[in-house]
This record gives sequence, C-alpha cells and structure tokens, in this order.
Amino acid sequence: MKISTKGRYGLTIIIALGKEYGEGPLPLRKIAAEHDLSEAYLEQLVAPLRNAGLVKSVRGAYGGYMLARHPKEISAGDVIRVLEGPIQPVEGIEDEAQPQRELWIRIRDAVKNVLDTTTIEDLASQQESTTENYMFYI
Repeated sequence: MKISTKGRYGLTIIIALGKEYGEGPLPLRKIAAEHDLSEAYLEQLVAPLRNAGLVKSVRGAYGGYMLARHPKEISAGDVIRVLEGPIQPVEGIEDEAQPQRELWIRIRDAVKNVLDTTTIEDLASQQESTTENYMFYI
C-alpha cells in the first residue's frame, strides 16, 4: 500500500487543525502557505473530510475549517481511509496461497493498528515538540 499525496496532505490539514483546536476556524490558505502546498489542492481534499464528518467549515471573513471532534477522537486511520480507501497492502488477499495470505493479513493488521492507535492529538503534539526553535551560541 502506498499512501499518495491525498493521504499525506490530508493528514497535514487535519494535524494543522488539531494544533489549533478550540481556537476557532483556520483558513486553508494559511495551512497551504505554512506547508508550501497548493490551496486549490487542499480545497479538493477537505471536501471528503467534511463529508465524512471529520471537519466542519465556517463561512465568512473569519471563516475556515475546524475539526468536528476533539483531536484525540480522530485517528490517522480515519483520515487515510477517507482519502485513500481501505487499508490493504495487496489486493485479492483471499486468492493468495495460505502462507502468503497470512503474511499479507499480518502486514495489513499491523498497519491498521498503527494508524488506528495514532490520534491527531498525538501527531499534533509530536509536530509541536519537533518544531521548537533552538538558539545556539558559539
């Protein structure tokens, strides 16, 4: 299974919204500018996220998007499934020989477990801790 830019950028949107959770709507243009991404592409990605109930939109001059639920209630797997479809490393697992089928099922289950146990809150807090600016003096 290969995660496309849809999944990657969709997670970028959701993580940015998770970092701003409770502070009001965040415009996509701000997310696009901070991450050097196309605002038009992010607009395409946010529609299915909104339809799936992960984000909600706010209209107006101070509008934008916000998470529909708390960041700890949304998993990376929720986002990936909306944008990429079912999580499976190989299509047609049921047609594989038994030893291979068991391997593919174990890989699928391991990936699902990581995605489903990693919350947006986890990812947002990891991103905040890794983006701290350090000042070094020589």
